[in-house]
Amino acid sequence: MIDAELIARMMSWRRQLHEHPETAFEEVSTSELVASVLLDLGYQVHRGLGKTGVVGTLRRGNGPALGLRADMDALPMGEFNQFEHCSRNPGKMHACGHDGHTAMLLGAAALLARDDGWCGTLNLIFQPAEEVAGGGRAMIEDGLFERFPCDAVFGLHNWPGLPLGQFAINDGAMMASFDTFEIRVDGKGSHAAMPEEGIDTLVCASHIVVALQTIVSRRLSPKEAAVVSVTQIHGGEAWNVLPDQAVIRGTVRCFSNEMQARIRALLGEISTTTARAHGAKASFEYYDGYPATINAAHTTGIALAAARATVGADAVTLGCKPSMASEDFAFMARVKPGAYIWMGVDGAKPSAPLHNPHYDFNDEALAIGACYWVNVVKGFKG
Repeated sequence: MIDAELIARMMSWRRQLHEHPETAFEEVSTSELVASVLLDLGYQVHRGLGKTGVVGTLRRGNGPALGLRADMDALPMGEFNQFEHCSRNPGKMHACGHDGHTAMLLGAAALLARDDGWCGTLNLIFQPAEEVAGGGRAMIEDGLFERFPCDAVFGLHNWPGLPLGQFAINDGAMMASFDTFEIRVDGKGSHAAMPEEGIDTLVCASHIVVALQTIVSRRLSPKEAAVVSVTQIHGGEAWNVLPDQAVIRGTVRCFSNEMQARIRALLGEISTTTARAHGAKASFEYYDGYPATINAAHTTGIALAAARATVGADAVTLGCKPSMASEDFAFMARVKPGAYIWMGVDGAKPSAPLHNPHYDFNDEALAIGACYWVNVVKGFKG
């Protein structure tokens, strides 16, 4: 199905992207590379969707319309690797494998352009700003599915810890939601030597942080997965002054709208009542981020069959443990039937973890990913 020349091209694209990483909504040269390849392959190319997104469309007679999505952005972090194609952009790195995702979908574009064994409309969605900035949401708000109708949408992510040549998928939750919160504690500043004259916001904030740990351990059912993590505490500037304000920030991750609402209510309740017990006041803000990534039953079946056709039934796991990490493919799967699958990348030497300065996408996975995409298209009947 795939020849050595195309594999070499995919490797070249992948390493070029890795060498020149671009972060959220700055994927200008990345988009140009994608658009250029698609144009050469005969696709209709649409630039600028969701700022720097690209959609390539290929029509092959009557039939269903589907979307295949690859994320393109890098992370704002430095790279520790020393190989020839390491990042030339200081403070930016493809530490999540989006360079590989882009190259694999371009490889699939080449295969499908010369394959007459399918019919319908194919929309290849190259998405910017997956990392925190919500590029998937930006593309949808910019009219993605109105301008490029899709009966379903499919996504893929490389997965360190899963052996090369294997896939894993769930019918249902794959990735958790990602929300953030901020709690401001207001008290009364005082001299550090005279704490009785003030209301200590740092002591109060410390009690709030400890109390928040009871949300998952005591206030929610152990049958429901959730994570509440405090990631920042700010307050004070001088060694000898108790500050009149402290700020607590953190994240929430879970798998359902009902659980999000429950945790949100408990965060507000615990912060305000704990502050009141210390004579302080607390204000609370909750920021909706990424929804949970939930696979639909029908599209899960299509992805499962495509993965089995690619690597064999024994190498595909149905019913894997969902990840508490998040993914903005969730925005697409929330408005269209979707399926998101994990693809193994651990070869003889295990891959470094995602978001690690030593990470590099395993080029041996490129052909597997491209063939998987082709099998999705051929197996999709609407």
